[in-house]
Amino acid sequence: MIKRIHSGGEFEAKIGYCRAVVAGGFVHVAGTVGQGDGVEAQCRAALDTIKAALEKAGSSLEKTVRVNYYLPDAAEFEPCWPILAEAFGANPPAATMIECNLIDPKYRIEIEVTTLA
Repeated sequence: MIKRIHSGGEFEAKIGYCRAVVAGGFVHVAGTVGQGDGVEAQCRAALDTIKAALEKAGSSLEKTVRVNYYLPDAAEFEPCWPILAEAFGANPPAATMIECNLIDPKYRIEIEVTTLA
């Protein structure tokens, strides 16, 4: 069975995707950006959106097994470390950080997670 989780974000309808998909015992959360001034505020906002999607899917950040971080400037990743350490706590997932362009230059970080359902 596949369950699709929609958040109502503007890009979901424009691009044709949903915030998360529950399938095969996992919750796959799409790359998520956050609003705010600066990478730290955007990181927190993205995590809040991800948490909400995971709750709708019956999961949580504690069940995260994989996370990918995408940033247009790798130097901006370090200020996010304390936020991410707090979010994942004693249950850190396997992680990858990639420096790349994002859909809009105003975005400073995009986060994508896979959790256990």
